Amino acid sequence: MKENKIVLSMKNISKEYSGNPVLKNVSIDVRAGEIHALMGENGAGKSTLMNILFGMPAIHATGGFQGTIEIEGEPVVIDTPTKAMQYGIGMVHQELMLIPGFTVAENIKIGREIGKSNFLSEILGKSMETLDTAAMNRDARNALDSVGMTSLREDTLVEGMAIGYKQFIEIAREIDKSNMRVLVFDEPTAVLTEDEARQMLDALQKIVDLGIAVIFISHRLDEVLEVSSQVSVLRDGTLVTSVPASTLTPNSLAELMVGRGMSSEVRSASGPRPDFSKAPVAVRFHDFWVDMPGERVKGIDLEVKEGEILGIGGLAGQGKLGISNGVMGMYPSRGCVEVFGQELQLSREGDALRHGVAFVSEDRRGVGLLIEDSIENNIVFSAMQVKKMFLSKKLLFTQQDRHAIREHGKKMIDLLDIRCTSGAQAVGRLSGGNQQKVLFVSEPTRGIDIGAKELVLDYLHKINREEGVTIIFTSSELLELRSICDRIAIIAGGKINSILKPTVSDAAFGLAMSGIKPEGGEEE
Repeated sequence: MKENKIVLSMKNISKEYSGNPVLKNVSIDVRAGEIHALMGENGAGKSTLMNILFGMPAIHATGGFQGTIEIEGEPVVIDTPTKAMQYGIGMVHQELMLIPGFTVAENIKIGREIGKSNFLSEILGKSMETLDTAAMNRDARNALDSVGMTSLREDTLVEGMAIGYKQFIEIAREIDKSNMRVLVFDEPTAVLTEDEARQMLDALQKIVDLGIAVIFISHRLDEVLEVSSQVSVLRDGTLVTSVPASTLTPNSLAELMVGRGMSSEVRSASGPRPDFSKAPVAVRFHDFWVDMPGERVKGIDLEVKEGEILGIGGLAGQGKLGISNGVMGMYPSRGCVEVFGQELQLSREGDALRHGVAFVSEDRRGVGLLIEDSIENNIVFSAMQVKKMFLSKKLLFTQQDRHAIREHGKKMIDLLDIRCTSGAQAVGRLSGGNQQKVLFVSEPTRGIDIGAKELVLDYLHKINREEGVTIIFTSSELLELRSICDRIAIIAGGKINSILKPTVSDAAFGLAMSGIKPEGGEEE
């Protein structure tokens, strides 16, 4: 079989930030019509390498980089994203880059809008053309269909959509571009369920079948080894190896990434679990509705026992994300939610926080973090606002207790292995996975690597079992839910289809997610 030609070479790439080397002589070759996986822990240098390839301003505003980039054997200078696109390089970023007030089609066609001539444009020129909305919608429809989003209307506003839908829109935008040589996908399946991830991987295969090279960054090791031809592994800014995917296993790949032996990705679901049948109710939902676009909840009844970890799973768009967002007041909700016997005032902003309910959003940049503020301030912000912790009084004034904040920040940074220069570093300067770990209470482990995931799951398990914290844990990863949860509620069509034991078969979970009640495995 003839080997595909090298379409991209990055040679001896090095990069420093404030004297701190983050990439050290990294070289990779990427071939046309192949999926090349780029692997490594958060902070290993993957995003920096891809930002160099895409000409991101942050690279050139901080001294540029050393090394060369070649496209089909010719050296090129890529110092802006526009240059990258001119050379046929596209990128789907881990942090979504959509305009909320635009429609799906407008986001897909942004920068490549289609004009329609009119009387004024015939006289005054192209600047007076109007948008050919019908043509733009047709292009968007083709791109959406190619990634399996047949149910998503191209004329719908992006604002308020579930994050999984936004991910597909980003990818459809890249597919719509012409003259593409290389497409970079940074965690494209991180926010997707297993079925949706399968749909995404099928779309990636269609892309490489067109002769386009794909650079694929993911922390789901099984899917990486399934679809990739070549795997390059970075660790601490250095290229550890670049080998055919067929030579690796999930365990050997994990060890290359972290530089140490790993336990299984998640703990076994078959271990002994406490009996919560007689435990008091911690959270009770009755006829609970949430109007979250794309994730509507349609009248659920549910009891969560004190001290348990209840998982919430289901396909994107079925309502699983709406539950926690509705409780926290992010979207309009109605019905009854009781926390330890006290009913929340759903229309009162912050009432859930005042009742001791903590929330880590799946949308870390949009909702979960104060991006321009420091790591340590992000860690203690809610505690200061709600519980008046980390404050001290001097004379008549209340001010932040900076010593206590620094000490607690150091403790959490060490515990969760947040890769940073200090607790004073702005959260916006962290890698995507490290941003997730600043807020650690419950919600998904989207976009964090296998080592970090193990830390987060272990810590959740620890505070649950040792401190009795009740956790409602929403995730798109069934394996993750089964590893840590005592029961798993599957949401379909905005309602609870079934509440299953984590040990039931994959088939039972599959049926429940598709809206069919499985036989056996449900709670008594």
